[in-house]
Amino acid sequence: MFTNRREVQIQWGDCDPADIVYYPRYFAMFDDSTSALFVAAGCSKRDLIKVYGLVGIPMVDTRAKFYMPSTYGDVISIESRIERFGRSSFEVLHKVFKGEQLALEGFETRVLVGRHPDDPSRLKSVAVPEEVKAKFMRG
Repeated sequence: MFTNRREVQIQWGDCDPADIVYYPRYFAMFDDSTSALFVAAGCSKRDLIKVYGLVGIPMVDTRAKFYMPSTYGDVISIESRIERFGRSSFEVLHKVFKGEQLALEGFETRVLVGRHPDDPSRLKSVAVPEEVKAKFMRG
């Protein structure tokens, strides 16, 4: 599967009083990394919404495993890739490295949604287009 890697420098505002990254900040980094993954694969989230009439790609599950802390000034690398596609969902794995060491792993499940055809005030899952899947299947 296609993998995108980006570097992030930990900022003062990312840290708690113990000078370690406050864990919710990682979830914001993961969200940015998912967007960067889609852009690098050639299909930004904005393009998906425009081309396929989606409303968005909401998160339905997320979690993380923490192995070592990061502190102000550290530069971390986040590797992101889609691990699995479902009919309308996909699972993203984020691996965060400090140097060569795995610092944490983040997991997301997201669903493509559009307006329900019978009631536009409701949302309905939308199948992941095959051409989108193909962009992520390359190595």
